[in-house]
Amino acid sequence: MSTSTTSAAVAAAPTPPSTTSSTTSSTTPSDAGARRSAIGLGVVLVAQLMLVLDATVVNVALPHIQTDLGFTPAGLSWVLNAYTLAFGGLLLLGGRLGDVFGRLRSFEIGLAIFTVASLLGGLATTPAWLIAARTLQGVGAALAAPSVLALVTTSARNEAARNRGLALFTAVSSAGASIGLLLGGALTDFVSWHWTLFVNVPIGAVVLVLARRFVTETPRVRARFDVVGAVTATLGSVSVVHGFISAADRGWSSPITLASFVVGLALLALFVRTEGRVAAPLLPLGLVRERSRAGALVLMALVVGAQFSTFFLVTQYLQLVLGFSPVATGAAFLPLSLAIFATSRVSARLVALVGPRPLLLVGTLGLTASFVWLSSITTTSTYAAHLLGALVLNGVSAALVFMPVTVIVLGGVDRSQAGTVSGLLQTSQQLGGAVGLAAIVSVYASQAVPGQFVPGVEPAFLTSAVFTSTALLVAVFVLRPRRQAPDEISKRPAGRHQLADHQVSGVALTAPNAD
Repeated sequence: MSTSTTSAAVAAAPTPPSTTSSTTSSTTPSDAGARRSAIGLGVVLVAQLMLVLDATVVNVALPHIQTDLGFTPAGLSWVLNAYTLAFGGLLLLGGRLGDVFGRLRSFEIGLAIFTVASLLGGLATTPAWLIAARTLQGVGAALAAPSVLALVTTSARNEAARNRGLALFTAVSSAGASIGLLLGGALTDFVSWHWTLFVNVPIGAVVLVLARRFVTETPRVRARFDVVGAVTATLGSVSVVHGFISAADRGWSSPITLASFVVGLALLALFVRTEGRVAAPLLPLGLVRERSRAGALVLMALVVGAQFSTFFLVTQYLQLVLGFSPVATGAAFLPLSLAIFATSRVSARLVALVGPRPLLLVGTLGLTASFVWLSSITTTSTYAAHLLGALVLNGVSAALVFMPVTVIVLGGVDRSQAGTVSGLLQTSQQLGGAVGLAAIVSVYASQAVPGQFVPGVEPAFLTSAVFTSTALLVAVFVLRPRRQAPDEISKRPAGRHQLADHQVSGVALTAPNAD
C-alpha cells in the first residue's frame, strides 16, 4: 500500500533560518505517521491472513489426518467445522470485547490463544485432541478477527486510506482460503500434516511483538456483556450444524438429527428474543433491521457456504480420483487465488464507478455457473479441461462479491459499533461456511457409493449452485437501490458518477485514490 504525505501543510509551514544549504529532514511527522500506519496495517493483515487461511490450511491434509488419527468420513468434517463454529459462534462476543477493552488488547489476547492452540493441535495424536485444539483456535480467532477489521477502518488517516485498507482486507480474506490450500499441500508433502498447525506459531509470535509497536489502541466503550446472548448464539449454531453432520451419518429422520435441529432453532430464537430485551445486547437488532445490511449478510453467508464445498470436495477429488500429491493439489488452486487477487485490485474502483449491486449480480451469477460446471466432473475428467476454467471463474466471481458486501455492511456504522459490525460480518462468513459445508457434505454422503468418490459430487455441487442462485435472488430483490425523491434527483450534480450516485438503501461509496 502506498503512503501519502500532506504536502500542502508542509509547504505552508515557515522555513527555519539556516546559514547552510542543508534542508530540513525529509521525514516529517506526517511521513512518520503514514509509515507507522502502513506498517500497522500490514501487521494486522498478516494476522487476518493467518486466521482465514487456517480454515482451509488443513484441507489438503485431510486424507492424511483421517488415516493417521482414524477419523470417520463424516467426523472428518469436524476438523474444519470445530474451528469455524467456535470462530463464528463467538465473533459477536469478540467484537464487543474489543469495543469494551480496546481492540488492540482484544486482538493480542485472541492471537495469543490462537498461537498456543496451534501448537497444541500440531501435537495431536487422537481425533478428540485435534478437534479440541481446533475449537480453541476458533475461540482465539473470534477474539482477534473483529478487531482486525475494526483496526483497519478506524486507524485509517483518511477516506482514501480506508478504502485501500478495505480493498487489501478483502483481497487477503478472499484469497486466504486458496493460499491455505497451497501452503497446506507443501507442508503436508514435504514435512508432515502436523506442520499445517505448527506454522502458525512463529508467525503469531512475530505479529504479537510488532502489533504493540505499530498499531494504535482504540478508545474503550463502557458496556455490559450479554452472556445469555453469547451462550444461546454459540450453542444454537453448534446444534444446527450438528444436525447436518448427523444427517450424513444417521439420516434426516434420525431422532438425534431432528433433536439437533429443534434445539438449535429454539436456542437461536431465544437469542433473538434476548437481544430485543437486554440493555446491552450482543447484537443490537437495529443493525440488522436495515434492509441492505441484512441482505448483504445473508448473501455473504450463502456464498461462503457454497465456497467451502469447492475446497472440501475438489481437494479430495484431485487426490483420490486424479492422483495428485498434496503439494500438486495446493498448486491446482493457485489460479483461483491469482484470479481473486487480480480482481480484488480493481473491485474497489468498480464499486465506486458502478455501485455494489451490478458487481453482486455478476459475481453471484458467475459463481452459480462455476458450480454447475464443477458438477459435471467424472472419473475421466482432467484438470486442464474440466477444472481449471471453473476455478478461475469461481475466483473472479468471488472477488466481485466480497468487496461490495464489505462496503455495504460497514456503510454508515458509528465508530463505537465498528467492532460489533465487524464481528457480525465475519459471523455470517464463518457460520455460513460451517452450515453450508455441513449441508453439502450431507448431500454428498447421501449419494456416495462406498469406495467411490465421484457419485456424490454432482448433487453436492448443484447444492452449492442453489446456494449462490439464492444469493443472486437476494441481490436482485433485496439489494435494490432506494428510490430518490424528485427534489433529490434535481440536486444531483451532472457529469461523472458522484458519491450519491451509488447508494443502496442509504449506503454511500467513495472511490479510492488512483495511487
